[in-house]
Amino acid sequence: MADDPREIIDREPMSRFQWVVVAIMVGLNALDGFDVLSISFASPGIVKDWGIDRAALGLVLSMELIGMAVGSIVLGGVADRFGRRRTILGCLVVMAAGMFAASTAHDVVTLSIWRVLTGLGIGGMLATTNAAVSEASNIARRNLAVVIMAAGYPLGAIVGGSISSALLRHFDWPVVFQFGGIVTLCFIPIVLWRAPESIAFELQRRRPGTLAAVNRTLARMGHRTVDALPPEKAVGAAMPLAALFSPALARITLLITLAYTAQLMTFYFLLKWIPKIVVDMGFAPSSAGSILVFANCGGLVGSLLLGLLTAKIKVRTLTIATMAVSAIMVSWFGRGQGSYGELAWIAAITGFFTNGGIVGLYALLARSFPTDVRATATGFAIGVGRGGSALAPALAGFLFAAGYGLQTVAILMASGSVIALLALLALGNRGEAT
Repeated sequence: MADDPREIIDREPMSRFQWVVVAIMVGLNALDGFDVLSISFASPGIVKDWGIDRAALGLVLSMELIGMAVGSIVLGGVADRFGRRRTILGCLVVMAAGMFAASTAHDVVTLSIWRVLTGLGIGGMLATTNAAVSEASNIARRNLAVVIMAAGYPLGAIVGGSISSALLRHFDWPVVFQFGGIVTLCFIPIVLWRAPESIAFELQRRRPGTLAAVNRTLARMGHRTVDALPPEKAVGAAMPLAALFSPALARITLLITLAYTAQLMTFYFLLKWIPKIVVDMGFAPSSAGSILVFANCGGLVGSLLLGLLTAKIKVRTLTIATMAVSAIMVSWFGRGQGSYGELAWIAAITGFFTNGGIVGLYALLARSFPTDVRATATGFAIGVGRGGSALAPALAGFLFAAGYGLQTVAILMASGSVIALLALLALGNRGEAT
């Protein structure tokens, strides 16, 4: 029997080339983190120029999540049919177009349309990069690589947000989207140069040149090449999305999707409401952005530390524990703090655990599904999660408007982490498959 290139990748140590692929995917995921904050940084200028009210602005803020939800579900399936690399490149083109077009918008409707377009590309990117990182890594470092990839989100929020703040001191709000479009375009040659198609996908969707393509990638990874391809496995269902609800995968699909959606609702409550909460605590509005950066710094550290701990602790166990502390910290954040320094530390620790729960779910997604539906499964979970999470800021706003205090609202929104950990408990060891 011919050697299986996938087993060679699984067994052999990770080469520098493989870590470069992971680093590129970190950068691609960072575009998501920047995208979430780009509209937040641009919104004061938009309100000033257009004279729109908060209801209209809220509509614009929700558009990106709607676009991400659709893009994750639809383009995750595209990645399983046409390849990780092609889908990533297509998503970059869509994202760049949406960013540049948003900088030219002159009203709420056109800006909303361009935000949906950008969200479509971002959603497809999230589904595809998760699968690409998993398939470029060996078994020993797969969890670490996926979690590091997920750390790109807070990294993008920190770096992109800081650069946007600096640009806005000298230019008007369109510069935020122009900056995002330029950075997005810069990734196209990088992906073409250093991110080959996944070997697992090449073997799943074979064509006449598959052996040569696989050997080229193996050689670039520093691994030995093969003389022939292993026997072809049965091709998955014609509609991969339907395969997620087959008897073998339905339970895993539903429970991980529920966990992701619930945890993301807690996460987005924190991310979207920190500025308003900080001001309501009696701090100056200028302090709100800094506290948000502290929360994202905590999320970045949480991602990296979680990745290191996956070498010693099972991913599901680690993620459940992280979610438990996430619920506690969000509730604690709602108590209000006596000083700016105390608030900053609480925000950072809360961001550490809320984001840690999400990146743990990325690792579980990468481990729990076979190659032919991996991007589809990731896209479905992300799509449903992003769509559901769009309700979190609105739900919190409704509760505040109904007269509930910050402590009560925080406890209620922290329940998302509790629901998520209960879903993973129900999942059992099915989430530990490799």
